[in-house]
Amino acid sequence: MDIDLPERLVIIAGKGRYPLLLAQSARAQGVKHITSIAFNKETDKAIETLSDDTRWIYVGQLQRLLDEINDSKATAAVMAGQITPTHLFRVRMDGKMLALLKSLPTRNAHTIFSAVGDQLAEIGVALLPASSFMQTHMPLAGNLTAARPNEKVQSDIQLGLRIASATSHLDIGQTVVVKDGTILAVEAFEGTDDTLRRAHKLGGDGMTVVKLAKPGHDMRFDIPIVGDRTIRILKKCKAAALAVEAGRCILLGREDIIPMANDAGLVVVAVSADEVAQIQKNEMKSGDST
Repeated sequence: MDIDLPERLVIIAGKGRYPLLLAQSARAQGVKHITSIAFNKETDKAIETLSDDTRWIYVGQLQRLLDEINDSKATAAVMAGQITPTHLFRVRMDGKMLALLKSLPTRNAHTIFSAVGDQLAEIGVALLPASSFMQTHMPLAGNLTAARPNEKVQSDIQLGLRIASATSHLDIGQTVVVKDGTILAVEAFEGTDDTLRRAHKLGGDGMTVVKLAKPGHDMRFDIPIVGDRTIRILKKCKAAALAVEAGRCILLGREDIIPMANDAGLVVVAVSADEVAQIQKNEMKSGDST
């Protein structure tokens, strides 16, 4: 890990398995005290068994979040796990959160979480990259499954990478779904899993999925994640392939999901960072010339 190991760590824990694996990994790497900030109706209660201290709050309680983190005496925090997107429109926000949102000319994941990171810095807490302690869950470049991409799938992966690179700066999602050279879906606010279902409804079996972080993506939050739920959906949709970027995507429980992908005959590929960077560079040049 490229950062100094904190003695005390706060995990801002959203839903799913990610916060649990991060807590286990942080402990294994020597973090002595873990405080988890958990969200009612979102966070898995198993986080309590992996933390020294768990503080339960509601989504939208920014002042309570800051107070609990300050009280933890930790100097570092990590955001792990998503919040159900629609909950952001259906919760009662406190004055602190309303003021933060009002101060932002553009409201998206990058601006909101970056502003929260600034709030943490004001109380002496560094917001670490979401990939902290999770290096073993991030794949190296290459084919990750027994199945390998054929010519058609490889062509769809390349198109998906191009489209994801061209649209990533718009902050409309990380996932692009392609079939036979046709763009079936680009992720919007609904999240990856619903994007996959929408694409399958349009194009049927055999789709190729590309999940990619944007250039200059702030890795403190919203790092691309693939877990068992996504693999199950891909299997149900009889998808052909999934492509991610090596070193910039977390495969949650890789020891479980790669066998699941093999069982489904799914191709899973980690594209090298150099290849992705070149595609993104070409797309930027193409955009500048139009």
